[in-house]
Amino acid sequence: MDIPKEINEIKGFNNLELLAHQVVEGFISGLHKSPFHGFSAEFAEHRIYNQGESTKHIDWKLFAKTDKYYTKQYEEETNLRCHLIIDNSSSMHYPILKDFSINHLNKISFSTLAAAAVMNLLKRQRDAVGLSIYSDDYDYYSNEKGSERHHQMLLAKLSETLVKKRTQIITKTYTYLHEIADKIKRRSMVFLFTDMFQSDQEEEKLFEALQHLKYNKHEVILFHTYDKEKEIEFDFTNRPKRFVDIETGEKVDLYADNVRLDYKVAVKKYFNELKIKCGQYRIRYVPVDINEDFSAILTTYLAERQKFK
Repeated sequence: MDIPKEINEIKGFNNLELLAHQVVEGFISGLHKSPFHGFSAEFAEHRIYNQGESTKHIDWKLFAKTDKYYTKQYEEETNLRCHLIIDNSSSMHYPILKDFSINHLNKISFSTLAAAAVMNLLKRQRDAVGLSIYSDDYDYYSNEKGSERHHQMLLAKLSETLVKKRTQIITKTYTYLHEIADKIKRRSMVFLFTDMFQSDQEEEKLFEALQHLKYNKHEVILFHTYDKEKEIEFDFTNRPKRFVDIETGEKVDLYADNVRLDYKVAVKKYFNELKIKCGQYRIRYVPVDINEDFSAILTTYLAERQKFK
């Protein structure tokens, strides 16, 4: 993961807001090298004023501080609304970590920092953000607002989510998605962070709940979080191991090599089926490896925001 030095030196999640800010700053810098350059990233960016240009967009406050002329490249206020939903079941706390750092994340810490980074982008545009967190219960709900006090409250709740250990907590995602759909009254972008751990019987109910959100005219983006090394490649040494279901506590003893091939085929099939099903329901499906950076999430936000008019 390519992380700037100043971020890499910040250990733990003691300041989620600062981490999110620096993740976003690094992402914005990268926009100039990407296909999104010139795509109206819609941040209040500045560039040095060139003589002969209109003075209409000069930032006079910045001039007073720096004695240099800068123009605002993008400055577009919107009334976009975004609701972030985080699955906080036990499986999202895999792998089990004693401490978090920017280069040492599990699914819940990755999702939390990703949500905080999206909040940072929304804040820059004065857009409204809401938050839902669920596990075996509807842990938290806040509707969409844009105030500084509201942002700080949501950041505090995200940080709190990381602290509480979750063991053998099974969730019925579809139940809470229906409740969230009923609560969100105005058209919004809805970002769902989940590892999609549920039984085959519950999958149809989950998509019915996602369709409930679509029915209310929301744009739904599913961020499917996973640990590629362990959950996709099944990269375990070929020694006898006991694998424990983090949600049910069920145990199985086996040699990794004996099941790896069949496991990888089954997981690939499952991912493909999810992608197809999301396409049928017109839900944007974005698989994200927690060992990678946050560009897939932030780029998705930019693309969806551009369409959300």
